[in-house]
Amino acid sequence: MRDIVITLIVFASLPYTFKKPYIGALMWIWISVMNPHRLSWGFAYDFPFAAIIAGTTMLALLVAPGPKRPPASPAVPVLIMFTLWMCISTIFAIHPGESSVMLQRVLKIMLMNLVVMMLIRNKEQLHLMLWTLAGSLAYYGVKGGVFTVVTGGSFRVWGPEGSFIYGNNEVALAFVVIIPILYYLHLISVRKWLKYGLLGAIGLCALASLGSYSRGALLALVGMCGFMWLKSPKKAALGIGLALMLPLLIMFMPAQWTERMDTIDNYQEDGSAMGRINAWQMATNLALDRPFTGGGFEIYDAYVFGRYAPVPNDVHAAHSIYFQCLGEHGFIGLGLYLALIIICWRRAGWIIKQTAKRADLKWASQLAAMIQVSMIGFGVGGAFLSLLYFDVPYYLMGALLVTGQIVQDALQQPAAAGAAGLPAQPTAKQA
Repeated sequence: MRDIVITLIVFASLPYTFKKPYIGALMWIWISVMNPHRLSWGFAYDFPFAAIIAGTTMLALLVAPGPKRPPASPAVPVLIMFTLWMCISTIFAIHPGESSVMLQRVLKIMLMNLVVMMLIRNKEQLHLMLWTLAGSLAYYGVKGGVFTVVTGGSFRVWGPEGSFIYGNNEVALAFVVIIPILYYLHLISVRKWLKYGLLGAIGLCALASLGSYSRGALLALVGMCGFMWLKSPKKAALGIGLALMLPLLIMFMPAQWTERMDTIDNYQEDGSAMGRINAWQMATNLALDRPFTGGGFEIYDAYVFGRYAPVPNDVHAAHSIYFQCLGEHGFIGLGLYLALIIICWRRAGWIIKQTAKRADLKWASQLAAMIQVSMIGFGVGGAFLSLLYFDVPYYLMGALLVTGQIVQDALQQPAAAGAAGLPAQPTAKQA
C-alpha cells in the first residue's frame, strides 16, 4: 500500500511540475531528505523516484518562461567553484575509480541545490520549501521522540536506511539543524493548534536527538539553544522554555545515556574518540602531502591510513566536516567551503540589518536569524561527523540566498501600505 501511495504522489506531481516548476523543487527536497520510498517494502524501495523528479524538474526549468538564474550573491560562484574543485580532486584522487562514484552522487546534490535556488522565487514558495524541509525531518524527529518516550531512552534512534542520516549520530544532528526552522515556522504561524503542534515537534526532535546517544549532537544542541536564545525575538518566553525543557529531557534519559555523555570529559579513555583524533591527524598529514587536491573521495581505508595515520590500524571515517573537506579536497577545497559558510553568514547578518525598520520584512529577519542558528548547530555538531555532503545545510543556505534576493528587491520599493508606515528605503549594497 505504501508503495502505491508514494508512486501515485510522485507521478501525479509531474504534470504540475511543468505548470509550476517550483513544485518539482519541493518534490525533490521531499524525496531526497525524507526518503519516503525507504518506508516501503515493495517495488518502491529502490525505484528511481529521485532521478525521475530531477529530470522532470530540470526539463520544466528549461521550458518555463521568465528568468532562469540563481540569487545574486557571491555565495553562488563560490558554491560552483567548490563543486568544480571536487571534480579536480577526483581526477587526482588516490582511488580515482571509487572517488568518481561518490562524485556523481555529490554532483547531483550540488546541481539540484542550484536548481532549487533558481525555482524558488518568492516568499510563498520559500515558505513551502521550508515546510517541506522541516516536515521531512520532523517526521523522523517526532517518531524518534515518541520512541524514546515509550522505551524510556533505552534504545537508540536511527534514521532512514540508505540515506546520509541513517546513522544515529547523523540523524541526531539533522534533528538539531531543523529545530530552528521549526521554531521559525512557529513564529510565523497564526493558528494556535499549529503553533502548539510545532512546539511539541521541537520538543520531540530534541528528545529524539538525545535518544540517539550522540555526544556530538548533545554539544550541538547546547550550543544551538544558547545562540537561538540570543537570536529569538521572544527571549523571555524562549529562555523559560529552554530552562524548563532541557533539564527535564536530560533527567528523563537512563543511566547508560549519562555514562556515555560523561565520556566527553574523558575522551582519552574512549576508543571511539581517540579513533576520530587519529582520523583527523591522517587527514591533516594527507593534506600536507597533497595540499592542493587532497586525496579525493573514499580515502578511509587501510592503505591511506597506513601511509598517513599515526595509528595505521585504527581506520575510521573522517568524523568531521572540516577534516573531511581538508583530507578529501586539500586546503583549497577547505578554503572554498569555509568561504561559502562565511559569505552565507554575512548575508544573514545583512538581511537582519536591512530589515530592522521594515515590518513587512520582519519574517525575513526572523528566518535569517534562525538559519544562522541552524548553521551554528551544524558547525558544532559537524565538527564530529562526516556530513560534508549532507544536503539539508545546502538547502538552508539556498533558502537564505533566496531570502536575501527577496529583501534586495523589496528594498528598491516602498514598504507595503500600512505594513511599516515608513518611507521607501534606499537600495542597499549587497553583503
